[in-house]
Amino acid sequence: MRDLGGLPTVDGATTRFGRVLRSDNLQGLTGADIGRLVGELKLRDVIDLRSHAEVDLEGPGPLTEVPEVNIHHLTLFPEGGRHTDVEADTAGLDDNGRAVGAPTRIEADRVLPWQDRQDRAEVRVLGFYYAYLLDRPDSVLAALRVLAYGEGAAVVHCAAGKDRTGVVCALALSVAGVTREAIVADYAATGERMEAILARLRSSDTYRDDLDSRPADSHLPRPAYMDHFLQMLEERDQGPLGWLTANGWTDEDAAALRSRLLD
Repeated sequence: MRDLGGLPTVDGATTRFGRVLRSDNLQGLTGADIGRLVGELKLRDVIDLRSHAEVDLEGPGPLTEVPEVNIHHLTLFPEGGRHTDVEADTAGLDDNGRAVGAPTRIEADRVLPWQDRQDRAEVRVLGFYYAYLLDRPDSVLAALRVLAYGEGAAVVHCAAGKDRTGVVCALALSVAGVTREAIVADYAATGERMEAILARLRSSDTYRDDLDSRPADSHLPRPAYMDHFLQMLEERDQGPLGWLTANGWTDEDAAALRSRLLD
């Protein structure tokens, strides 16, 4: 878990500490963790981007028992299959990155090693990232509005805290005017903790088999993935703010989010 404060914007401002935290799965929080989050950091909102299947299998998490905290379950999947951000299930993707057809499981021994064919891995990752927006614009906008209008701190999380969380945080930071370089660097910073994150996920039956079916380095959030995702939005949608506006985001929403995130 880390704070998104201190990031530079294009006009020389910086993001405010104590407003948005990003994290991997919150199932393992201890009583001391909760005391620090709720008592010291004034956590009031949790944006849970996990699928319904993940919540059912893993449980809602210990913060659901804290009355001061509001839980917002906002899956980024259409829920037609058994998707998580760390498994080897996928569906066919059309030219716009939208999932089509029934999910099929990738057999690792029939796929070229991703570390040798990084271009193939990037196409797949970008397809999923854009599919989040196409499949669940309602969840994306709802998540950003929690960040814009909430009281106290908010945490955004999924399972590994890199893909779904990375996309939502990148959009929020883009609205705040954070530089692309800083957004990309924040996305990639999750890789510094990936070994520990994967170790925790491997302790769960929900994720273990899927993690073990993929090369270890395929889980790393590579800077080029986020950089090219943002570039894709520029080319297709006039940028993150253009996509948001086309899906119902307002000037008032943008002003509220900037007010919350910027010093």
